[in-house]
Amino acid sequence: MTVYRIHPIVTGTKVFDKGMMTYQHDYGTPYTIPIYVWYLEGGDQTILVDTGEMNPIQSADREQAIGGPIYTFEQGLARWGLKPEDIDIVLHTHLHNDHCENDYKCVNARFYVHEKELARIHAPHPLDFRYLEDYIEEVEEDGRIETLSADTQIAPGLSLIHTPAHTDGGMSVAVDTKDGLAVITGFCVIDENFNPPPAIRGMEMEVIPPGTVVNAYEAYDILRRVRDMADVLIPLHEPRFAAVDTIG
Repeated sequence: MTVYRIHPIVTGTKVFDKGMMTYQHDYGTPYTIPIYVWYLEGGDQTILVDTGEMNPIQSADREQAIGGPIYTFEQGLARWGLKPEDIDIVLHTHLHNDHCENDYKCVNARFYVHEKELARIHAPHPLDFRYLEDYIEEVEEDGRIETLSADTQIAPGLSLIHTPAHTDGGMSVAVDTKDGLAVITGFCVIDENFNPPPAIRGMEMEVIPPGTVVNAYEAYDILRRVRDMADVLIPLHEPRFAAVDTIG
């Protein structure tokens, strides 16, 4: 059985209202999230999940807020002896700009994206300003995007699961590790979405949907499903991983 080690690489941050993560909860609370690239070490191909921000703000204040260092894409890959041209596969959780700004640098990679996500980036709804097709035009013109319409095994021990909680084409990444099945969520959440505080649990809510959501009711059920399938749960923007070199 192929097993992977997951390396979180912080390639950016956002400072905003915490309610952007936690639906109907903690509005008005300032919060900083890390933006990750996840390097999946294992198997016979070099694989990333998302490519992060192109020009991250690297400041002491932001590093203190997330509890770990912030890298450029190149700096982060170099920590693991890699360069952008070494990447064989990029798995996209979704195509909001902060998850795909470095796609064009991965000149030898193939990109796996849900077909609904690709459609959305070319025709975004006015409410969703986070899509910008400029970031994928080059790889799309090169014919290096593989569109998916359902859950798909990418390689032994590695699958994409359609989880349209945050976006229509959101894909969670299920990864076999020595610690069991790890799931990198295909939607923008933190630990608290899966472990609500007592006040929220007192309202009989087991999870909190993402702050930006396609359908809140469906998102609630998707979070419960992902929580229950994972031995190792990896919320996409959880700050504690900024201080972690390896998961699994």
